[in-house]
Amino acid sequence: MAEMEKKTVNAMGDVCPVPLVKAKNAIAELAGSGKVEVLVDNEIAVQNLEKMAQQKGYGFLVKEKKEKEYHVEFTVSETEPAETEEKTVCLVPAAKKTKLVVLSADHMELGKILLKSFLYALTQQDELPDTILCYNGGAKLTCEGSESLEDLKDLAARGVEILTCGTCLNFYGITEKLQIGSVTNMYDIVERMSSADRVIKP
Repeated sequence: MAEMEKKTVNAMGDVCPVPLVKAKNAIAELAGSGKVEVLVDNEIAVQNLEKMAQQKGYGFLVKEKKEKEYHVEFTVSETEPAETEEKTVCLVPAAKKTKLVVLSADHMELGKILLKSFLYALTQQDELPDTILCYNGGAKLTCEGSESLEDLKDLAARGVEILTCGTCLNFYGITEKLQIGSVTNMYDIVERMSSADRVIKP
């Protein structure tokens, strides 16, 4: 049996979404199956790469070689399920339209009270958004001390997906204070905004 092709990508010092992009490019260069090792220097990058592995169905292994040096290994099979689905020709129901709310600051021009009012008003709508994306200063809204936490928890309990940029949490030093939703990355945020039918930004 031929030895499995292996590629190594150095993403040390790179911030989101560069490690993801480098990993995807290396995987695309594999001749069928193979392994791609990505070197990164922070846990946020590891989490982002793991999320991609889960979404794509890749094998995933991470080793911490030393402080702030992680070796993330993807194992890619010859045939990826996602690719098979995309190549299948069949009639399918129309895709569900998606509506996103984007929060890129923790206040509006008139201050935090106005944004708090916006989120409360959002909870009163008959048609809720599918997802709320929080990045830049908006990352603070999902963390301990946010005056909008209760409204966001209400929305989450009613099925709204709430995602916060991990790089932004890390920048503000509030990663451990996240109270609602889950961590995402800028690559995922851009993909979701690009594919959404409606994007609402206060």
